[in-house]
Amino acid sequence: MTSLVRRALLRSPRSISPAVLGFISPQKRYFSPSLSSRQATEEAPSKVEEVTETLNDAPLFLENDVTQVDWSRSFHGLSIQPFSDEAAKVLTAPLEPNDVEIKPDGIIYLPEIKYRRILNKAFGPGGWGLAPRSETTISLKSVSREYALVCHGRLVSVARGEQDYFDPAGIATATEGCKSNALMRCCKDLGIASELWYLAST
Repeated sequence: MTSLVRRALLRSPRSISPAVLGFISPQKRYFSPSLSSRQATEEAPSKVEEVTETLNDAPLFLENDVTQVDWSRSFHGLSIQPFSDEAAKVLTAPLEPNDVEIKPDGIIYLPEIKYRRILNKAFGPGGWGLAPRSETTISLKSVSREYALVCHGRLVSVARGEQDYFDPAGIATATEGCKSNALMRCCKDLGIASELWYLAST
């Protein structure tokens, strides 16, 4: 267990899940149908189809506009050159242990506002942004949308954010959570909070 996780645990009264640290593997769950296997096979549908809708908020298509970059499709500036040493130092700096938090299920994470502050420090407020690359997709339980992270006019990363919701009245809030989730995923390509992603995969 790294010192970062140890410090986070000491600050939180909640216990971390052993499965998160890789001590145990998730177990499969089984259930016994009320009908016989033959009846269940005959009467149960072969496939459950989940209803999916969109918010009809597709990104604006810039048709043959040479004065602007269409971030809904473009990969302009991707890997053209490294960012400055000063920006790289900010982006890859080790996290402060007090910034790391623990969810009720034991997952350690960095709040999305911390990612925004690191980006502001590295590129300056207004020097970066998220550009939507798809419509917002709404399923029965979650919201998702693809975003592109653009820094200093260059595409850095593309990721699809997702957020669960429990009531249709919470869809608007879920779309904001979806955007924040996409931001955190895009920031992986800049090395922000990379130690947390490494721990979450072990």
